[in-house]
Amino acid sequence: MGQGPSRAELLRWSEALSAIARTGLGFTKSLYEKERYEEVLRVAADIRVAADEILLSSKGDVSSELDGGSRTQEEVVQEWLKTVREGIAGYVTPKVAVGAVVPNENDEILLIKRADSGVWLYPTGWADPGYSASEVAYKEVLEETGIIVEPVRLIAVLDGLRLGFAGIALYSLVFACRKVGGELKAHPLECSDVGWFPMDDLPSPLAGVERWGDRVFAALRGDNPDVFFDPPRSPEWRS
Repeated sequence: MGQGPSRAELLRWSEALSAIARTGLGFTKSLYEKERYEEVLRVAADIRVAADEILLSSKGDVSSELDGGSRTQEEVVQEWLKTVREGIAGYVTPKVAVGAVVPNENDEILLIKRADSGVWLYPTGWADPGYSASEVAYKEVLEETGIIVEPVRLIAVLDGLRLGFAGIALYSLVFACRKVGGELKAHPLECSDVGWFPMDDLPSPLAGVERWGDRVFAALRGDNPDVFFDPPRSPEWRS
């Protein structure tokens, strides 16, 4: 027998099905359709539980996704049902995060150690309503590290589910930024450490560096590569 689906594939399937079901619940007024969508949601929850079991059974994974332990199908269903809204507000779309890569005058990169997982990464956070994407980049760097930056350009648009670094539907916008001031100081709640690191001596574990490292470091060197994005698949959402 061949190898079964990966955790990333299971997450993508469960998130796609749950999004269809929750969006349908937000738009339909038919009791019959509501029952069908809720059944789809339960199938999606079965897939999500299977994905969580893969994570729990793996060895050496650094993750904060399941700090509370595994969830039952019904617990997952109830979490999803709480997010259902009527009409446009109920149309399920990926969440958006914004990251910032910042060099200093010594060609070192600014990295934070996340307090929740102990993993290192460039400053990043959820996009807040009322801010443009570049304003979020500015705000996250200042809040997490004390450094003042000027966003220079967008260098990547990443699909978190497709790349396997997120357990939910997520797009990450990554900006190259220029340091213009401030003093290094870790956020007391969000970061357990912060620092500048040369590209040949990076801290560990450094989240996803094999996916973003080459392009980010090229941008920091001033090579100005094209904006990276995940190209369409054929069929579009299947690998």
